[in-house]
Amino acid sequence: MQVEVINKEGKATGRTIELSENIYQITPNDHAIYLDVKQYLANQRQGTHKAKERAEVVGSTKKIKKQKGTGTARAGSLKSPVFVGGGTIFGPRPRDYSFKLNKKIKKLARKSALSHKANSQAITVIEDFNIEAKTKQYLEFLNNLNLNNTKTLLLIPEQHKNIYLASRNLPKARVVTYSDINTYEILHADRILLFESTIKKIEELL
Repeated sequence: MQVEVINKEGKATGRTIELSENIYQITPNDHAIYLDVKQYLANQRQGTHKAKERAEVVGSTKKIKKQKGTGTARAGSLKSPVFVGGGTIFGPRPRDYSFKLNKKIKKLARKSALSHKANSQAITVIEDFNIEAKTKQYLEFLNNLNLNNTKTLLLIPEQHKNIYLASRNLPKARVVTYSDINTYEILHADRILLFESTIKKIEELL
């Protein structure tokens, strides 16, 4: 799969680059994508939710009323779940939502997500560039590509402090190293931007 390489001004460089068919042109496995996204979202959950049950509620244990002769149900404690302020029946407890997913499934999910983007022509290859750590410069780069109002994910070959700092104030712009890509962020972005040198790194990773 041949893709044109453009520079940060949004102009063609006259060069093309080959995208691996084993990554960008496989038949997407939607179930693998589902499992990987589900694991990613589950791992984001803190799981610190907690509701007090009747044994944990502070309150009097005095019997509210006599056992018989009231014409209503017997009641032995204000901490009962049937009263306002009482405990919660089977309330949420702290728990860990994370679960294991095989590496092969995760790798297949990322390939499938990239294939979806390639099929919808949502992948752009950018000639490697460097900028100052200024949001204005990164915004100018996006404007050159007509992507200033588009959710973008820029994959870079290694950590680049200036590009990261320049992009982090833009709510629709995301910059990550190739080794940190995940299925959720690939699908969440409307346009995937690849540094030219990132392509080989992704092929080695996947």
